[in-house]
Amino acid sequence: MPPLTSSVPARAEYDASTLTLWFRHIGGRYEYAGVPEAAYHALLAAPSKGQHFDRHIREYCRFVHFSKK
Repeated sequence: MPPLTSSVPARAEYDASTLTLWFRHIGGRYEYAGVPEAAYHALLAAPSKGQHFDRHIREYCRFVHFSKK
């Protein structure tokens, strides 16, 4: 997946119900489990990726954070 045109998530990938996001200011990557594929495509199509993430993904999916090393 190419970089996102967003000031919040820098990159997004999707595989087998796992959404992986890299954030510009937080660092590291976050893997969100149980995300429907339609939610991933909605994120890519959203005019504001950050707002879409806040409203539809952040609080509804558990995640694992992998810090930069």
